[in-house]
Amino acid sequence: MKNTKSINNLVQKLQALNYSENTISSYRSELIKLSLTLNVDFSRLSIRIIEDYLRSSKISVSQSNQLISSVKLLFKYVLDKKEFSKLKTLRPRKESKLPNIIGKNDLLASISKISNIKHKAIISITYSCGLRVSELINLKIEDIDSDRMLIKVVGGKGNKDRYVPLSENILTLLRTYFKKDRPKKYLFNGQSNSKYSATSCNKIVKKYVSSKYSFHTLRHSCFTHLLESGVDLRVIQKIAGHSSSKTTEIYTHVSNRLLGSIVMPL
Repeated sequence: MKNTKSINNLVQKLQALNYSENTISSYRSELIKLSLTLNVDFSRLSIRIIEDYLRSSKISVSQSNQLISSVKLLFKYVLDKKEFSKLKTLRPRKESKLPNIIGKNDLLASISKISNIKHKAIISITYSCGLRVSELINLKIEDIDSDRMLIKVVGGKGNKDRYVPLSENILTLLRTYFKKDRPKKYLFNGQSNSKYSATSCNKIVKKYVSSKYSFHTLRHSCFTHLLESGVDLRVIQKIAGHSSSKTTEIYTHVSNRLLGSIVMPL
């Protein structure tokens, strides 16, 4: 395939810079699609070509940003094109959508009815700690620190590590699960692979909670419910692993309980 060498060179560079596997895979996929669609040698890529491609393509805002990010890195690290900084002018405005939230009582009721201990543990720890699906499936047994009542989340978004609180309820549930399933390396093993899959995680949420929710909804619900219970926004930012407080502030817009508690002037 044309441009294979350029794409592989970028992959090697990003690996050397400790980009996460998921990020590298996403950028590689975008560049392969771009190469196949345009059938143009990447050495001839320009801002105008990318702009025309984005205008003619029916892709979402997030996909557009993913493509622009991948091309920017290609320009910077492989093609040595100085105009990589100008690519930011092509970025579309972010879609202003509030995340879906599951009511706390409804979610707890759904969890209480789960008889499969492994599925129950996966949904419970994700909701309790606000984990991303990639963080959940990469959890190792050694990451559970029962002495300090903390969970070490290794290689989160931006390849950053962080600690999140471990509750007594979750620890008890994990111990029950561990005695039954006896996982080896990863906390949650898959049937054929060494770790559980992201696809399976989404399936169990739809099975036990609702088909209209995704696995990531558990994370959004965790932080919204923490905010409603009075936890400081800066603490939530730390637990969530957000580099900017602006990202965490979205939960102030979805907390109906806080809105309902406000006393209006008249």
